[in-house]
This record gives sequence, C-alpha cells and structure tokens, in this order.
Amino acid sequence: MNLNEKLKIYADVLEDELMSKHTTYRIGGRVKYYIYPRNLISLMRCIRLLKENKIQYEIMGRGSNVLWTDSYFDGAVINLDRYLNESYIEEDGTIVAQAGCSIINLAYEVAKKSLSGMEFATGIPGSIGGGVYMNAGAYKSDFSSILEAVMVLKDEQILWMQKDDLMFGYRKSSFQSHPDWIILAAKFKCKPGNREEILALMDSRRERRLASQPLDRPCAGSVFRNPETIPAWKIVDELGLRGFTLGGAQVSEKHSNFIINASGQAKAEDVKQLIAYIQEQAKEKFEIELITEVEHFNCE
Repeated sequence: MNLNEKLKIYADVLEDELMSKHTTYRIGGRVKYYIYPRNLISLMRCIRLLKENKIQYEIMGRGSNVLWTDSYFDGAVINLDRYLNESYIEEDGTIVAQAGCSIINLAYEVAKKSLSGMEFATGIPGSIGGGVYMNAGAYKSDFSSILEAVMVLKDEQILWMQKDDLMFGYRKSSFQSHPDWIILAAKFKCKPGNREEILALMDSRRERRLASQPLDRPCAGSVFRNPETIPAWKIVDELGLRGFTLGGAQVSEKHSNFIINASGQAKAEDVKQLIAYIQEQAKEKFEIELITEVEHFNCE
C-alpha cells in the first residue's frame, strides 16, 4: 500500500491541488497533497505517515490571512476546517471550540446565548486555530482577552497550555515561533450580556466593515499591523499609494491597508513586491517599520 492509499484511510485527500482554490487571495500554485483529516486520531496518523516519508507539511485553516507561493509545493497542506470544527457553549460562559470552527459563526452562536466577549470577531473570516495563532482582533480587543487555554499537539502529545504560558501580544503568540505546535482547540470565557444589544452591535460592525473594506474582492484582510503611533492605512495614504498597482496586485481604493488581487490573475510575487515597496517607502520617508499581518507560505 502506497502513501496515497494510506492517507486516504484517514482523510479526504486531494492530489496535485491548486492552492488558489483555498486562499481568499485566490492565489497559489499546486501542492502534492491537500488533506482533510476526519478526526483527531486521523490527524495524528496522517502527520506520522508524512514524517515517515519525509514529506513537509503545513497546517492551514480558511486561507484568509495567507499569501501562498505560485510555485509547486512538493508537500502536504493539512486543513482542519472540514471535520475538526465543533464548538460547545456552557451556561457559565465557558466555550470550547475546535481549531477548524468558523470564527464568525462561533461569535454569533455565543451572542445568541446572551454572552458577551466575542463581538470583536464579527468580521474575522478565519478559523479558531488561525485566530488564536495570530491573536487576531479588532475594535481594541483580541482573542487573548477571552482565552483561557489552548489544546495543542506537541511532540505527538496532546496537552492543554494556559494562556499565560503562550506570550500573547498584538497579533502575536508563541505559536508563531513554534510552527511544530498544532492548535487543536481553544477554551474561552465570556460574560453574561444582553442578547439584543450584543447582536445589534455585531450587526452594526459588520455593516461598517462591508462599507469600508474591499471584502467583495480577493484579499487577505489587513496587510500591515498598526504601529503604536499611527494606523497603517494612514501611512499608506500619506505615501500616496492608495490605488497603487504592481502587476495584478493593487492597494485597495476602499481601504489602503488592504491589497487586492485586482485582476483576478495576480501572482504571489506581485503581492510580495507591492508589500516590500510599501515597506521601503514607509522606512525611507517616515522611518517606520511596517510589519505584515499576512502569513507568507513558501514565498521566500
């Protein structure tokens, strides 16, 4: 039995799959295997099989904060969203959600239970695993504000790691320096609130996002983290780069901290070069280091 056949015992496996189908940028070349493990045992077994065959792998969620290479990736992408996506909400506000759970869906389910704390997540299109990994946030709040612990697959052992041990900060966590740690689930704590008020706030924020961000175009959300002194979009505006185009990539006219795949045919290299150009200009003219939020996969 070859590797393909073994993997298919434990997972749904797509071979020679285009990554542009799995990223919100609609950018990305082919990968050897795109794998959806059917449960936790399947995930662990797939990882073991890949390691035994010396095949590199990456864990990815909904592809909403990702710039993936145009080149062929002779490895595997493991996606937890199809099967490892359950969530549980207790009456006292305790929430346990698997890594593949939709952030937006969970935020609304929590609100419907008259629980407050996830309002910030209304417009974050990723999955819980990616949200915790990046400590995603909005409206001066983020996942670390409600997080208690994270279930992690580490050295083939499953353990709960407490929030205080994971060095959360603005758009960062310990997971970014430990790519071998796989987020399986997270435990959150929310507080009682008024259901109607929470839902009204979330809906108004959603409307604001739709009005101010190019969510109808292929993009990956905010490109740069906000420096302490000035929002990233304002820096891009002051550089005169709103609407600036490089290849198929463009700084959005609607929100200048977004880069869109304007032509629908943009390459990862177009986006990468546009990001680098903005960073160079910000450094040269304002002596500001713009740090990206978008994760680069195999785009060295």
